[in-house]
Amino acid sequence: MKAAFASAGLALLMAACNSNTPGIENQEENALAQQDTTSTSGEWISLLDGQSLQHWHSYGQETTGSAWKVEDGVLYLDTTGTAAGGDLVTEQEFEDFHLQLEWKIGEGGNSGIMFYVQEDTSKYPEPYNTGPEMQILHNEGHPDGKIIKHRAGDLYDLITATPEAAKPVGEWNQVEVISRDNQLQFVLNGQNVVTTTLWDDNWRQMIANSKFKDMEGFGTFQEGKIALQDHGDPVWFRNIRIKRL
Repeated sequence: MKAAFASAGLALLMAACNSNTPGIENQEENALAQQDTTSTSGEWISLLDGQSLQHWHSYGQETTGSAWKVEDGVLYLDTTGTAAGGDLVTEQEFEDFHLQLEWKIGEGGNSGIMFYVQEDTSKYPEPYNTGPEMQILHNEGHPDGKIIKHRAGDLYDLITATPEAAKPVGEWNQVEVISRDNQLQFVLNGQNVVTTTLWDDNWRQMIANSKFKDMEGFGTFQEGKIALQDHGDPVWFRNIRIKRL
């Protein structure tokens, strides 16, 4: 009996090792998809079940714009028709967090990942009015690729990603955004590209020298929603999960 269990276990291990499924720790994907978005600190929360957008809605709306679609485990913005998308925001708010996802961008495309977004449209018409952004961009095909602090992986308009680690257009990029104890870290394709301290004098000075200087509330909140930007260009996301820290 023990030998039979050992053989079965070895077979499962070999199957897992031989799997060519792409993504961030895909062996956990099925379990993550079943987790509740109210999970407590230390537990991964899946934000994409591969079939629906139940954990998201378009900013300022009750539902998601129909241009956002999910197919084969991938969330994407369909720009081929006239359907509206809008920036997606999570149903839940997060304080200290560890976000992981993968993205790829279309030719000449632009998008972004925002955090600590406040969904109060009477004060803040757009998510970027409050939420700092990790830039998503086709660096070689979009005009922003020529602007320092506007390239893929940058803390948009605040800090340049170093080193530059984005993959060529159409390839999947792995992202981690970690905010804990006032420390912010961006990891792109396994490389630490941005590290900074939030909400101190230097942070406030960076904002004062940026395009956000006249946006009251930008970069001041310590809890809020995650947002995926609709910039009018095709963009794809998968393996989206978050952990409260």
